[in-house]
Amino acid sequence: MAPWTIQKLLNWITEYFTDKGLDSPRLSAELLLSGVLAMKRIELYTQFDRPVAGQQLDRLHDLVKRAGQSEPVAYLVGKTEFYSLEFDITPACLIPRPETELLAERAIEFLRTRSGTQFVCDLCTGCGCIAIAIAKNFHDARLIATDVCDAALNVAAQNIEKYQLKDRIQLLCGDLFEPIMPQLDVEKFDLIVCNPPYVSAVEFEALDKNVKDYEPELALFAGEDGLDVYRRIVERVDSFLKSDAALMLEIGYSQGQVVKELLEQAGCFTEITIEKDFNDNDRIATAIKKSS
Repeated sequence: MAPWTIQKLLNWITEYFTDKGLDSPRLSAELLLSGVLAMKRIELYTQFDRPVAGQQLDRLHDLVKRAGQSEPVAYLVGKTEFYSLEFDITPACLIPRPETELLAERAIEFLRTRSGTQFVCDLCTGCGCIAIAIAKNFHDARLIATDVCDAALNVAAQNIEKYQLKDRIQLLCGDLFEPIMPQLDVEKFDLIVCNPPYVSAVEFEALDKNVKDYEPELALFAGEDGLDVYRRIVERVDSFLKSDAALMLEIGYSQGQVVKELLEQAGCFTEITIEKDFNDNDRIATAIKKSS
């Protein structure tokens, strides 16, 4: 029998995942195979003809089976990619989505329009992907990242350590703004970003099995209408933002209008915009605070 090579395995796993209806079957196959072989994804393509040993095949067989039963590939390999960076990930954290990269991109673009050290707050940081993407791409940023989940913050700490950003990103455990002491930690922020839970009760029941059964409910569900966390952010955000500073929120695919109304009711913003993502869904709400 001909040996299982990297190319043969990639093609077979991709076809299997396609039949199972997995999202991004080729990428999922690459992530699993590179994880088992301890190789970078690009190396799979430079060593196409390399045979894969029996012990590694057994491990791969188990992971492919579990992925085919809807267990997320990111949790199986313990890693994921976001904004061209690799992040450790565990079931304590929501898996970063490609759509969320737009939030990081807009945050970085905003910071680049300003001069001097910029103080940034990342609420609901999870694995720390947004804070780290900002810090890696804007070197004058100093960040505080908060999360209510201690286990998620442990993962964020690993990722911050990996990118040697401990001197620029401070992690605080607590609910939204609760752990921040304004005078001690920072006076006010130039930018606040947040990818909060925003799934409504009806949407939660309809989530795909690989999300509902495996990703943390705490990072997804936000009350009957999915707006609970936005309300609590808007309630307190004014006292944490400098004049001309920005609040940037990821929002659900149809939440643009209602989130815009919440921000308008706050009365402290001069400019509020809703931006759609590459799938033409509502994705980013940006609000600029009025000048004092």
